[in-house]
Amino acid sequence: MKKRITLLLLFVSIITFSQELTGNQLLEKAIQYHDPNGNWETFKGELFVTMETPKGSPRKSKINIDLPKQYFAVVAKRDTISTEFIVDKDEIYFSLNGDKNPSKELKKKFSLNEKRANLYKNYYTYLYGLPMKLKDEGTIIHQKVEKRLFKGKEYLVLKATYKKEVGKDTWYFYFNPKTYAMEVYQFFKDTKDSGEYILLSDLETINGVKMPKVRAWYYNKDNKYLGKDILSKIKSINVISK
Repeated sequence: MKKRITLLLLFVSIITFSQELTGNQLLEKAIQYHDPNGNWETFKGELFVTMETPKGSPRKSKINIDLPKQYFAVVAKRDTISTEFIVDKDEIYFSLNGDKNPSKELKKKFSLNEKRANLYKNYYTYLYGLPMKLKDEGTIIHQKVEKRLFKGKEYLVLKATYKKEVGKDTWYFYFNPKTYAMEVYQFFKDTKDSGEYILLSDLETINGVKMPKVRAWYYNKDNKYLGKDILSKIKSINVISK
């Protein structure tokens, strides 16, 4: 009987805590877990990411991020094709299999353009910079923290939306209620059946920042598995460098 009462009190305290915790407070606790020394703001380092999908061959990427210098580069290799995109402040470069001046037809075929370069920069710095990137200008943190079960596990859930000039999607971030580690994130577009959820597992610590090692992607509407990204801080592929 005493054990039951103790468990009940613990359960009630968790509910009360999640209700009292604001969105900003939860975000700060999550950042303290993932970036305890505030290293992301001046992050400079290399990431090696292997993307695996059910039907395609693996794509292996070397990513360079230097936030103080506003420099980003990604070299991606799939089969015999290697592409490189560089964003150096306001300058953008790209190449195909080491050729920095590919034909117009090849540029179109492999999307070698400024839009794709910026897309990669925003994609990688956002996802691997989470949850710190939720403090960026234009992000709206909702202050009500939910307690939610997802895949049989209990989480504290933070909702984030964005000013219209930044983005239209609605995001939910799922944090471990004990450690505040980010373990799932999910986004929706126009309807509740749109968008995807991403399961995060294991950690890779790079320059003092704890990043998810494995990100597995699924559709919200039918739980269809889309693929996964595997992060490493050790070079695992041969790519054509700048």
